[in-house]
Amino acid sequence: MFGRRQILAGTAAMAATAPWHGAKAAWEPTRPIQIIVGFAPGGGADLAARAIAEAASPFFPAPLVVINRPGAGGAIAAEHVAGLPPDGLNLLVGGGSESTSLPAFRKLPYDPKRSFRAIIRLTRQPLLIVAHRDSRFRDLKSVVAEAKAKPGTVSHASSGIGSIYHAVFVLLSQKAGIELLHAPFTGGAPSLQALLSKTVELAVLAPEEMAGVVASGDVRPLAVASEQRLPNFPDVPTIRELGWEVVAENMKGLCAPAGLSDEAYASLHDRFRRGMQSPVWHNFLQRTGAMDGYLDGPGFQQVTDRVIDALRGVVEPS
Repeated sequence: MFGRRQILAGTAAMAATAPWHGAKAAWEPTRPIQIIVGFAPGGGADLAARAIAEAASPFFPAPLVVINRPGAGGAIAAEHVAGLPPDGLNLLVGGGSESTSLPAFRKLPYDPKRSFRAIIRLTRQPLLIVAHRDSRFRDLKSVVAEAKAKPGTVSHASSGIGSIYHAVFVLLSQKAGIELLHAPFTGGAPSLQALLSKTVELAVLAPEEMAGVVASGDVRPLAVASEQRLPNFPDVPTIRELGWEVVAENMKGLCAPAGLSDEAYASLHDRFRRGMQSPVWHNFLQRTGAMDGYLDGPGFQQVTDRVIDALRGVVEPS
């Protein structure tokens, strides 16, 4: 059963919010716009989708509805959206696993470079390798040492086989010459639950998925897969500075099926961009530690293509 939450019930509810006073666009949505998330509720993609839906709702004449279609590292949702009419009424939260890492691992029923028209990039998401507070591992070097001594015994969660979270561990395994035990889940939130219940020893999470449990001390960050340390986690080293060339970040943005008209693209981009400039969106970034990653559609697609090509260069597809 797909998780489903309507951010605003209808235009009557929108009347209570500040209206958009800009000039009428050439394209207008004729019914609610579905923002489709390929992961379970509570994960990074879901949180970003609900935040931008709330932030941008005042600038749309129709409701924004967030729908979860989790599974296969986001590929189920991506395939679904790719097959819909390019009318601007069905959008995919893309830029993550379904758009970048999955194509490096296996053939897909859609082409991440040609099946969609990118509209706007919303966030950049640093990725951190984390352990439970009671973990035997105090740092990433001890993880690698144990995995070398006992291959296949150190377990880690991910948001699905071929997901960007899985890719971080695949890259680490290749660079460090180790073998880990993979436990795939349907998103960042289930991965975190598995870590908290000690079902697995390690996970990769975005800051917004783990802000509360890090503050409470339940989760210990071991390393970050960014090029530089994060301002919110200044004591957490990068994987690169520990000696392994692993750099990967997640992204979240909105895409429509290929063939979307220029008028619909411009209207959607501009309205969501207004949402990103609102206090609601800025509060989301501040509260969760997510990083504003604004790019327009062409810029978003260009970066996505670069990540796809980089991962294809190091991962052997099955």
